[in-house]
Amino acid sequence: MSAQAGSLINTTYMREIIDMRSDTVTRPTAGMLDAMFSARVGDDVFGEDETVRALEEKAAAIFGMEAGLFCPSGTMTNQIAIKCFTKPMDEVICDQTAHVYRYEVGGIAWNSAASVRLLHGDRGILSPELIEPEINEDNIHYPDTTLVVLENTVNKGGGACYHLNQIEPIHNLCSIKGLKLHLDGARIFNALAATGDKALHYGRYFDGISICLSKGLGAPVGSVLLGSKEMIGRARKIRKAMGGGMRQAGFLAAAGIYALDHHVGRLKEDHAHAHALAEALAGAAWVRSILPAETNIVVFEVDPRIQVKTLVKQFADKGLLCNATGPHTVRMVTHLDVNQQQVDQAREIILHLNPA
Repeated sequence: MSAQAGSLINTTYMREIIDMRSDTVTRPTAGMLDAMFSARVGDDVFGEDETVRALEEKAAAIFGMEAGLFCPSGTMTNQIAIKCFTKPMDEVICDQTAHVYRYEVGGIAWNSAASVRLLHGDRGILSPELIEPEINEDNIHYPDTTLVVLENTVNKGGGACYHLNQIEPIHNLCSIKGLKLHLDGARIFNALAATGDKALHYGRYFDGISICLSKGLGAPVGSVLLGSKEMIGRARKIRKAMGGGMRQAGFLAAAGIYALDHHVGRLKEDHAHAHALAEALAGAAWVRSILPAETNIVVFEVDPRIQVKTLVKQFADKGLLCNATGPHTVRMVTHLDVNQQQVDQAREIILHLNPA
């Protein structure tokens, strides 16, 4: 835990904390813990953990992909995919808000020795019209454009999500131009809950998909990288080189299986909670604007005269934890451990707050 987070929690001692800093703060449910403790395990590096294999096969089948690879984090699955799909001196196209660029510690440069072409999508949502002009021609001065990365939902875009009818033309462009297409699907199940699209159809369009189990689905750790059998075979070796080869990882994989079986259907509750928060914020005079709350993330801009860090501290003093995401922006995220009563309490805090 960071010093700042610890400080915020200390200020709310003996008060019920409503933690909306992220959907990564959830804790395993009783049923998930039971599944974890009863998991059948083996040495996964030897390919002998049957629960890990079951999770990988299950996730691949859900998205219509050939194979999967269980990893400790979404950062690892994304970075492995990028390394699989590029070579040194290649170039990756993504939005300027993309997690793979902003929040993975320069991993594209460190792990893959590739450059990045940043685009400015609508709340992080790209289109073929934005992508095509940025694909480099064959020229000795330019890196080879080989990969496009989409993020669904877009964290910095306030949970904005792609519909499949937006993804299909991007896939078609990549196919024509000979580019690979990877999906950072950290909150893909939130996107599916919002759009009504079918997960099974995603396998038609992407060469790689990363799905996260430890955000909206509430598992304590883990992501799964999906792709062809050949790609996942290479990915497994890269995972080992990155230190991601786990042993009796079935205890963690069991949580992922439980999450896929029990926590996907409830995501619309989180979306309704986020919408309710956005409504309350719309009634606050000190809020300048709010990004559309499509899924479980609410990002809002405050009056520039207000110090965001002071505002976050005022929220914390009243028992509501959230994050500053910029000089004038704040993020709240709903999740498995935020119930209706807490949302109602958060709305009251918002409506009665009087920032200095």
